[in-house]
Amino acid sequence: MKPLHSKTEKALAAFACICLSAVLSFSALAAEKTYRLTLAETWGPNFPIFGDATKNMAAMAEKMSNGRLKIRIDSSNKHKSPFGVFDMVKSGQYDMGHSASYYWKGKVPNTLFFTTMPFGMVASEQYGWFYHGDGMALMEEVYAPHNLLSFPGGNTGVQMGGWFQKEINSVDDLEGLKMRIPGFAGEVLAELGASPTNIAPGELYTALERRTIDALEWVGPGLDLRMGFHKIAPYYYTGWHEPATELQFLVNKRTWERLPEDLQEILRVAMRTAAYDMYIQNAHASAEAWEEMTAEYPDIQVKQFPDDVINALRSANTKLLANYADNDAQAKKILDSQQAYLNKIRRWTSISEEAYLQGQ
Repeated sequence: MKPLHSKTEKALAAFACICLSAVLSFSALAAEKTYRLTLAETWGPNFPIFGDATKNMAAMAEKMSNGRLKIRIDSSNKHKSPFGVFDMVKSGQYDMGHSASYYWKGKVPNTLFFTTMPFGMVASEQYGWFYHGDGMALMEEVYAPHNLLSFPGGNTGVQMGGWFQKEINSVDDLEGLKMRIPGFAGEVLAELGASPTNIAPGELYTALERRTIDALEWVGPGLDLRMGFHKIAPYYYTGWHEPATELQFLVNKRTWERLPEDLQEILRVAMRTAAYDMYIQNAHASAEAWEEMTAEYPDIQVKQFPDDVINALRSANTKLLANYADNDAQAKKILDSQQAYLNKIRRWTSISEEAYLQGQ
């Protein structure tokens, strides 16, 4: 390298050093910058299991980023709109949300397919579809026009069929039944004459106690015990409608794009880990709660819906799905993908987990 002789060369070299120093300083500052995000959740403050998922996610993201990513969580008592999370994150009022995709079916009908479907996949199968099948790509396709990204946010596994004030002995008993049940299952019950409705979690007990509704489904023992439904409704039915209820983390797309790549990946890992941990936590909590419920409230009657009711529900479900597919190309694409994946993976589930359980 030849020595610098002219004043111009020396000046240029000095300028280059200054520029390089500035770039390095800027990079260091960018790496140290703290990104503060806000998250609105559908649940109330300190809501068990569901609320734990958001807290766990935020804590992991902050720790893995060495404090560069901080997420403030606002529960429904703060933002006052448990079913407004979609709009608040879409508009940028909040950077993130935690809720359930099927709550938005009135706004964007095809969002309902990403929570769970009656007679559909169980949790292990559905996670396979999300992460190794078409699920994530299809979900991105549905949410992209709304400036949103959606990620799995925690699974409840198979949900119980609900708490009922009276027994269901035939299809006729569904006629006029007022029941809190969201998502596609509500449409299925409406097809058989019931009156489904959706009610915010904090209002469920009062609605059932005052007979504003005749029945409700929530989740399972792990969450139902704390809600106290067993004190006001004697019949606890097994599930058909939500075999793998996946909550969601919503992220404003502009917020996501402003994050450095390493923080995007940290957030992605934190959401995925928190979601799976919620699945395990809920299973554990339900086992413990069911033991407590049966010991302290032996009059709880666990029921299965009669075969004719299940057959009618299945027929109505099939009919409604066909209508969706006939009238919406995107819905057909999603439903075809889910059914193809279920057909493939259920063959394995049948000779593994199902066969094992039947053998016991």
